[in-house]
Amino acid sequence: MELNLTKPICFFDLETTGTNVAKDRIVEIAILKVFPNGNKESKTWLVNPEMKIPKEVVAIHGISDEKVANEPTFKELSSQVHEMIKGCDLAGYNSNRFDIPLLVEELLRAGVDFEMKNVVAVDVQTIFHKKEQRTLAAAYQFYCGKDLIDAHSAEADTTATYEVLKSQLDRYDDLQNDMKYLADYSARKRFADFAGFIAFNKKGEEIFAFGKFKGQNVEKVLEDEPGYYGWIQNADFPLYTKKVLTAIKLRKLNNKLS
Repeated sequence: MELNLTKPICFFDLETTGTNVAKDRIVEIAILKVFPNGNKESKTWLVNPEMKIPKEVVAIHGISDEKVANEPTFKELSSQVHEMIKGCDLAGYNSNRFDIPLLVEELLRAGVDFEMKNVVAVDVQTIFHKKEQRTLAAAYQFYCGKDLIDAHSAEADTTATYEVLKSQLDRYDDLQNDMKYLADYSARKRFADFAGFIAFNKKGEEIFAFGKFKGQNVEKVLEDEPGYYGWIQNADFPLYTKKVLTAIKLRKLNNKLS
């Protein structure tokens, strides 16, 4: 089954220096852009992370310091990456919890003010886990009947993810071939930021999802404890989390003034 698209969707995968969204960096990024007419465009970049790649991480994806020493930094590639994904929906494997948050962090660090408000994100891993509870290699074998060669290669993982989603739509009649539906289906708990520090309650209000104010309304906490905002801004939180918190603070201030 081909995807029913109203606008392009970019399947992407990252290989990184680690799993900390705020601190780690991209070493490889592959993007497969699928257009509503079925045309495809793909691009893969190796990236100099400007930091040491831990040996245990090199053992997983095979990308060493030497391999990326002469490659461009993400900041140097950021305009190309942004040009390829802007105006598109996004999809990946475990992308909602890791790849999208880290990609947005890298874009913000590079000075690209990427916004997700009009973008839906389809997480193929979540669909798979709700249906079958396996890994990407097992998903590829289960849905496509193929072995995943070069697993942990960004390009191979990206292509496999795209093929798995199409096969999931073929297999499950209850899955709608609609990106907004698939984004909602593959979403976990709703968060205002990507890293999961600010969530939404049942009323759609932002609440803190961590720390001493966990479960409490963000606007009220910022009003009652103004120093908490400054602490977060100066602490080691993801840039996008800080951006969302600032927007909430400014919204509250504007509501008071109006």
